[in-house]
Amino acid sequence: MGSPMRFGGSRQGLAVPHEHAGLERRAIMTKADLIDEVSRLAELTRKDSEVIVETIFDSVVRSLRAGDKIEIRGFGSFRTRQRKARMGRNPKTGEKVEVPAKKIPFFKPSKELKDLVNEGIAEAAAAPPSPGTIPSTPA
Repeated sequence: MGSPMRFGGSRQGLAVPHEHAGLERRAIMTKADLIDEVSRLAELTRKDSEVIVETIFDSVVRSLRAGDKIEIRGFGSFRTRQRKARMGRNPKTGEKVEVPAKKIPFFKPSKELKDLVNEGIAEAAAAPPSPGTIPSTPA
């Protein structure tokens, strides 16, 4: 998986997806975009929306640091996974380095979220091409 792409005009709705190796990349929703969306949908000031979003993120981080699991019904769950210490290599020098054990955050989407994300994909794949489109022919 490559690094995410950012689009300069995404906040004004002007983002144009780039193509990379034939795959279309979409704009990324940033924290600022999420705050704007909460402000617009809940009809709150941007400052109030920022407090809400920051509070939610801070609560998730605090719970994960404490070793708690967070379950949000219909969305998914957050927890930490333990990674063992291991030997790695410095890519510049090739020298062996010890990578310490660490906890990493892990998100598991709920079945409902998976279904919502994939809603309409099966129907679109099975649907016949719309009139006026040129069918692709193998080269």
